[in-house]
Amino acid sequence: MKFRILIILFANILCFNAFSQNSFTISGYVQDDESGENLIGVSIYDKLSLKGTVTNQYGFYSLTLLKGKYDITYSFIGLESQNKSVELNNDVRLNISLKSNTILTDEVIVTGEKSDQNVSSSNMSQVKIEVSNIKQLPVILGEVDVLKSAQLLPGITSNGEGSSGLYVRGGGPDQNLILLDEAVVYNASHLFGFFSVFNADAIKDINIIKGGMPAEYGGRLSSVLDISMKDGNNKKYQADGGIGLLSSRLTLQGPIQKEKSSFILSGRRTYIDVLSQPFLDRVDPETGEPNAFAGSGYYFYDLTSKINYRVSDKDRLYLSGYFGRDVFSFANSDNGFAIEIPWGNATGSLRWNHLFSDKLFMNTSIIFSDYRFEFNLAQSDFEFKIFSGINDWNTKVDFLYQPNQRHTIKFGANYTYHIFTPGNATGRAGDVEFAPDEIFRQYSNEGALYFSDDFELSDDLKVNAGLRYSSFQHRGDINLFTYLKNDLTLSNDNYRNIEPRLSLRYKLNTTSSIKGSYSENYQYIHLASTSSVSLPTDLWVPSSTGIKPKFAKQYALGYFKNFNDNMFETSLEGYYKEMTNLIEYREGYLPEDNTNSSSDNSFTFGDGDSYGVEVLLKKNRGKTTGWIGYTLSKTTRYFDEVNNGLEFPAKYDRRHDLSITATHQLSNSWVLSGVFVYATGNSITLPTERYVIGGDVYTQFTARNGYRTTPYHRMDIGATYTPSKRKNKKRKNKKFESTWNFSIYNVYSRKNPYFIYFALEGLEEDGENQNIQNGNVEPKAYQVSIFPILPSVTWNFNF
Repeated sequence: MKFRILIILFANILCFNAFSQNSFTISGYVQDDESGENLIGVSIYDKLSLKGTVTNQYGFYSLTLLKGKYDITYSFIGLESQNKSVELNNDVRLNISLKSNTILTDEVIVTGEKSDQNVSSSNMSQVKIEVSNIKQLPVILGEVDVLKSAQLLPGITSNGEGSSGLYVRGGGPDQNLILLDEAVVYNASHLFGFFSVFNADAIKDINIIKGGMPAEYGGRLSSVLDISMKDGNNKKYQADGGIGLLSSRLTLQGPIQKEKSSFILSGRRTYIDVLSQPFLDRVDPETGEPNAFAGSGYYFYDLTSKINYRVSDKDRLYLSGYFGRDVFSFANSDNGFAIEIPWGNATGSLRWNHLFSDKLFMNTSIIFSDYRFEFNLAQSDFEFKIFSGINDWNTKVDFLYQPNQRHTIKFGANYTYHIFTPGNATGRAGDVEFAPDEIFRQYSNEGALYFSDDFELSDDLKVNAGLRYSSFQHRGDINLFTYLKNDLTLSNDNYRNIEPRLSLRYKLNTTSSIKGSYSENYQYIHLASTSSVSLPTDLWVPSSTGIKPKFAKQYALGYFKNFNDNMFETSLEGYYKEMTNLIEYREGYLPEDNTNSSSDNSFTFGDGDSYGVEVLLKKNRGKTTGWIGYTLSKTTRYFDEVNNGLEFPAKYDRRHDLSITATHQLSNSWVLSGVFVYATGNSITLPTERYVIGGDVYTQFTARNGYRTTPYHRMDIGATYTPSKRKNKKRKNKKFESTWNFSIYNVYSRKNPYFIYFALEGLEEDGENQNIQNGNVEPKAYQVSIFPILPSVTWNFNF
């Protein structure tokens, strides 16, 4: 497969010149006319032949056509299409501004794309989420959540009630590459997984890749969640914000130099700690005892910022950053006991865009990512601290070359220097301090080269073929210079691999196509977890002599069909994925067992597979929009040292997963929305029986994940009200606008299982041992559910 893809790539390179003669290029940037934001994914095409392209992540496009006259259309969802008559007898630079739709009719609530990318592109298992759409969906306590919206798509599941973790086609949460302006986000959730770290007010574009991963992405097995931040309004100053039951947020943006540079600054903070404090400090009126939660507090906050500067029409600079923290604390003034547990992410990205020619675009990035967790305990003159984390320094360069309308070539390189702090402890008792001689850290280098070509062999057959060469080195205190000097001799800590990527599309007619994809992925860093959900205590560890890289092969085949002039999109996809060198903690091992040392001996390794069918029906425009997604799948694990070597279902295995979302424009002032989800219950391990020997209670358990909880289902409804919203031009001059968002989560108050625990019935304080010896106790299961019906209201504003 690897050599076949290589042959295909070289064969097509030889064909470039055949088309290039007597052809010219129209190129430029497309932006939002109101804010000056560069637009991602704008369709640019010739109306007669429907040949075209789309803008890249920075709003740039390049379209090469034969000499002649053309009517070029620029089309983007939610904005008015624009047509330009162009005579190509030389290269043309044309920057375009698209205006917002001001008349709300069935025809222009959502503007369709060119002939529909869903059918015509070679991309498979990829979905774009519109931020404006997810803001109208009902949510928990008014918190708009990017990750929870992604869970409503087929092939993506959650771990249970309230969790924002992503489990994509049988993969774990560490197998998702989550990027924020190209920076890796290692822990994407607040509040132990209930909310994501992404503030929707600062987000411009969300792209999800579930399979057929393009060659420019790597380092993870399952999926990519590529999130682009807004650049900031470069034409006028603007403020947006919202006040909800859980948190408040504020976003400021505006020009630094009008139409040349801009900034955006967005912040969010919860006030759970402030609102709950009066209730936590109360004394129980019956017992006179203080509240058991007195002295405790929790809050999270995040700050997102970005500035950009257009140096010239060929050069642009972007500087963006994110900083977020969760903080849990407890303090008892009576005995001097205090705990503080902070954790969170920090990222920074510096990027330079350069246009070498109308056909060659380059982006160079320097990126910083950091995740850290701390546990601080103090009492009187005693202090104790545990901390862990991962720190990345990354540099990368990416090229986009579009020699003609049939070829889109991408190539580039990246290098990442990882610093792992898997677990360290320090302390103090009086004047005596105890700490390791030095902080235990592990260092690794990771690099990659890639090349891909998205090309049309004919009007019906389109192929995207790519190769990715990845390398990983883990050996003591190393850096970029020792990495580059290292010879090609492989050692136990040195891994080099070639990852082929191939996807193709065959058009059956103008409204339907068949697509297929094949990909190989290696993952060199691993998340070690003892829980079925991603927790801040989970450890990231590198591949080493004892920990081999994870590896996955994925095959996918799909049928795509559109109806009614692309108003409706449908797709049917089947996939099969094989995974090797998956990682789990050994039985009886815990993360704290290897404080200040390597944890390589704590793990056991195995394989897995996942296969399934995904169905998606989506309505793109009209007063009512939304989608129905269904997944039928099975995910299995095989570990020699787990479950007696027998296969067992993965903890996030779901046989059935159904999601229905709908949004309806009731009037100019009211938008209604609803969500319904159904999923097979979690697979968990539970005790099957308990017996008494010599007065001691022994427990017999099911096979690993051998019990299914009851199915998960719920319905949410919501409504967005915009006061005094009128279809006239005066509305453009209003300086202040606001909306009210009302939502009800879990309308019929379904008691979905969060976890199940067992207790022994029949135990009495006076005769406990006697009852156990006589067998007069009975284990009883108790289900814990955390979210009943939850109404919420949020007031949003902008001026």
